[in-house]
Amino acid sequence: MAEPNVKRIRTCIGCQRQAGKTALKRIVRCPDGSVRFDATGRLPGRGAYVCSVECMNAAFKAKKLQRALKANVEKDDAEQIAAQLSAAFAGDENDRS
Repeated sequence: MAEPNVKRIRTCIGCQRQAGKTALKRIVRCPDGSVRFDATGRLPGRGAYVCSVECMNAAFKAKKLQRALKANVEKDDAEQIAAQLSAAFAGDENDRS
């Protein structure tokens, strides 16, 4: 017997807050080894979820991001991802108003 449509819960790697996929943003290590922000949430590769830019920065400093993605994340890559996350979270706030 098939299970009903179950919504999977994700965990923020920065603060450990649990939420649905739509509330968190995904950072992905692509098959080619590059690390980037996944705006669609559907890019192939290993992913990690964050609930805010502050959590992403904290996870990067504590090396939680690197551990979750099993990849070395350079500081300039982290800064670029933080800028993209900031824009994405700002866009979400505008959509809600």
